[in-house]
Amino acid sequence: MNNDNEYNNRERNYQEWEPEGLYRDPRERFQSSRGYEGVNGGPGGQNGGGRATWHKGETKVKKPSPPVNLTRRSLAVIIAACLVLSCLCGLGGAWIGLHASDSDTPASTESGTSSVSKSYTLEDATGSGMTVQEVTELTQDSVVEITTESVQTDSWLQSYVTEGAGSGVIISKDGYIMTNNHVIDGASKVTVTTRGGKSYEAEIVGADSTNDVAVIKVDASDLTAATYGNSDQIKVGDMAVAIGNPLGELGGTVTAGIISAKDRELTIDGATMNLIQTDSSINPGNSGGGLFNDEGQLIGLVVAKSSGSDVEGLGFAIPINTAADVAEQLMDKGYVSGQPMTGMTYTEGSSGIESMFGSSSGSVYIYSVDTAKARLAGFRAGDIVFAINGEQITSIDDVSAIVTAHKVGDKLKYTIVRDGKTKDLTITLQEKKN
Repeated sequence: MNNDNEYNNRERNYQEWEPEGLYRDPRERFQSSRGYEGVNGGPGGQNGGGRATWHKGETKVKKPSPPVNLTRRSLAVIIAACLVLSCLCGLGGAWIGLHASDSDTPASTESGTSSVSKSYTLEDATGSGMTVQEVTELTQDSVVEITTESVQTDSWLQSYVTEGAGSGVIISKDGYIMTNNHVIDGASKVTVTTRGGKSYEAEIVGADSTNDVAVIKVDASDLTAATYGNSDQIKVGDMAVAIGNPLGELGGTVTAGIISAKDRELTIDGATMNLIQTDSSINPGNSGGGLFNDEGQLIGLVVAKSSGSDVEGLGFAIPINTAADVAEQLMDKGYVSGQPMTGMTYTEGSSGIESMFGSSSGSVYIYSVDTAKARLAGFRAGDIVFAINGEQITSIDDVSAIVTAHKVGDKLKYTIVRDGKTKDLTITLQEKKN
C-alpha cells in the first residue's frame, strides 16, 4: 500500500480511532511536525510500515461544550435577578458618592473664590482679595469732587474768572484732603463736594509743585478717610480701581484695571517723577482722585493720563508712599524739606535773539527775582536764560529738570542774555519754602 492510500484510508476511518483530546482534523495529524514520527521522515516510514505518535496539548482544538437549554421561567428568573442587582448597585453608589462629597469638598474661602460649594474652586479672574464692587463700596465715600475758581487778567488788563475741576481723597476724618498741586494751583476759591452731596469751601494748607501734591482743609468732622496701602508692595498685574470726577461733571466714577507698570519715570511740567502706570480709565478731572488695590487701600494719587488720538489705557498715579510723606510735611510745616530752588520765577516767550546763538526755540525769561540771594547774585527781571551749566535752555521744563536734579547748597552757572550781550552768573540753590 502506498502512502496516499494509507492517508485516504485513515481519513475515512478517523472517527473510529481518534483518541480523546487530540486534533480533530485528520490532515493536521500528519502535517504537524511534532504529531508524527516516522522512519526516513516519510509519512509511512520505510516501506510504508511507519507508526504514528500523538501528543496532547500541542495546538489542539477543544471539543465544544454541550448546548445549554433555558426554559422561559428560568430566563425570567435570571432577568429579574439582574434588575434587582442593578438597583442595589445604583443605590449603594449614590450613598457612597454623597458621603464622600460631604467629607471631601473644601469650604470656599472668604475672598477670591466662588461661594458655590463644589469639589473644585472657582477663582476670580483677577485673583483679587475683593471684587471691584466690594472695593467701591468700601472706598467711594473717601473720594470728593473739587471745583476751583481763578481770577485771570488778559492783555487788555481785564479780569475774568476761570473754573477748573478735579478730585481729592479724604485722608483724615476732620477734613484734611489730598489732591494734586495742579488742581488747585492759582485758585482763589476751592470748593469740595462729598459723595453725599454736601459742599464745603476749602482752604489751601500747602502745595508742592515738584511732587504735584497739595493738601486742602474743610471744616467738617466724621468724614470717611481712606486707608493707606503700601505702594512698595504692589506688583504688575494687581487689580487697580480708580475713583474720581472725570470731566469735572461725573463725580464718583469708578473704573477698574490692573497695575501695568511700576516706577515709570515721566517728566511732567518740568518735574521728573516715578509713577505707577495703570490701564484703568483716567480722564481730565480724575487728577487728585484715588487709585485703590484689591483690599480697598489707597496705593496712589491719580496724576495724569497720556493724551493723544491713538493713546488709550495709559494712566498714571503718584505712589502713596511718596504722596503720604509729602502730605504729612505740608500739614506739619507747609512745605517739603530738602527741595532746592533758585529764588526766581520764569516765563516763556520769543525774543528773536535765538537765531543769534544758533537756536530756533523760544526763550525763557526771568519774570521776577524773589529772594535776596538771587538779587545779590546779579539776576534781574527780563534776563534771558540761555544756558545752565552749559546746557541750552529752551523751556521752563528744562530749568526745572536741572534744578530738581541738584541739592540745596549746590551752585549753578547761568548764561544769561541782557541788552544783547551774554553774561555768566552763579546762583546757590536754596531750600524751597512756601
